Amino acid sequence: MKLLQVPTANLEERIKEELEENPALEVTEDHEDGSGEELKDEFDSSAEEDYEEKDGSEDEYENLDISEYVNEYDDDVADYKLRDDNYPEDNEDRTMPHRVSTSFHELLLDQLGMLVVDDRTRKIAEQIVGSIDDDGYLRRETASIVDDLAFRQNIETSEEEIESLIKKIQQFDPPGVAARDLQECLLIQLNRKVNGTRSVELAIEVLEHYFDEFTKKHYDKIQRGLNITDDQLKDVINQIIKLNPKPGGDVSEVNQVESYVIPDFFINNNAGKLELSLNSKNAPDLRISEGYKEMLKEYDRGSKKDRRQKEAVLFIKQKIDAAKWFIDAIKQRQQTLYNTMHTIMDYQHDFFLTGDETTLRPMILKDIAERTGLDISTVSRVANSKFVQTEFGTYRLKFFFSESLSTDSGEEVSTREVKKILSDLIEGESKKKPLSDEKLTELLQEKGYNIARRTVAKYREQLNIPVARLRKEL
Repeated sequence: MKLLQVPTANLEERIKEELEENPALEVTEDHEDGSGEELKDEFDSSAEEDYEEKDGSEDEYENLDISEYVNEYDDDVADYKLRDDNYPEDNEDRTMPHRVSTSFHELLLDQLGMLVVDDRTRKIAEQIVGSIDDDGYLRRETASIVDDLAFRQNIETSEEEIESLIKKIQQFDPPGVAARDLQECLLIQLNRKVNGTRSVELAIEVLEHYFDEFTKKHYDKIQRGLNITDDQLKDVINQIIKLNPKPGGDVSEVNQVESYVIPDFFINNNAGKLELSLNSKNAPDLRISEGYKEMLKEYDRGSKKDRRQKEAVLFIKQKIDAAKWFIDAIKQRQQTLYNTMHTIMDYQHDFFLTGDETTLRPMILKDIAERTGLDISTVSRVANSKFVQTEFGTYRLKFFFSESLSTDSGEEVSTREVKKILSDLIEGESKKKPLSDEKLTELLQEKGYNIARRTVAKYREQLNIPVARLRKEL
């Protein structure tokens, strides 16, 4: 189960760990049977029989607990863990390259260094900068900053002094930094615009006096309050939507390492026939070490088998059993993944041929579990952590699972289909007069879907689509 949950991107690292831990396991570039069955049979039929030979310590070996050997080897650091035979010894000092980047707070501290202030004021300013979050907002109360300085740095100050320094820090880049809320952040950016036009002045007035109305898109109230035309209101909106609501976010995102999705499966459409293949990293070629096989053969050929040799064979057997278990586990993982994905591909055959979401059939975990003979929890692990690449894009397997909804004709359709149609209706609506949830419900019912208004609202929220009023545009 643990191996099944490991993403393909991390499977290679997991195998590498096992290879380092178990010298009886190795990677082969050919496709020999690495299951270890033949070796295990050979061991069981010959070498294991030799343990019963009498050599003066029979009683000791009859009562031998193999676990004490396992523990003995686990406590000592094995030589193979400390030695790397793939690379020669190199005593040269090497400088490892490191990614150089400037964090958001380092950028602010660099600008703080350009302020001409004394040491006491600098410490206060550093405390303020340290209280700014990654989005660029100063969410800590001024009184709390005063207390922080008093208790932690023994610096007595006042809220007025703190506010004065905050105003200076708000002139730093990126524009809008050190604001206490969104309204202040946007106003800082507008006030920094050189040679502000009439639209900038109106935008400042809107944010100062009609911020709630603006966020709720009550544009008619703004027009009446400021006595402005539709064109002037459009200019105001254009000025505001160009501003950055998270001034610290741009710097933080630049320094983030991008993550990529590595698909576990590939589905190709070969002249109308779907072909499924596993990512090659899901099926590594592993086998029992040839060196360990040879050691067992030498032991079997020997006529005298003393205590030291038998101890070595016990260790070898333990490592071979562990290697065989891991190989079988990898094979079982490969088979489970393939069977599950193949069943999903057959179930959603039309989608993988066309890429049309409206062709998706209702499908739950139980449907796949019954067809594959797997436990529902196993199917769930596969669905939640694996990806499939198609000619229409890369999807998480969870995407293909959905509940059903009945139509007027009694046919069951996927809720994914309903969401797709709902999304298309909203995308094609007039932004000057967006469709309400009631109207969307009527349109879906006209298409034959038995759906309630509250269900439409739920699906709309799941699609991260706001209510009609917030979708309105001039």
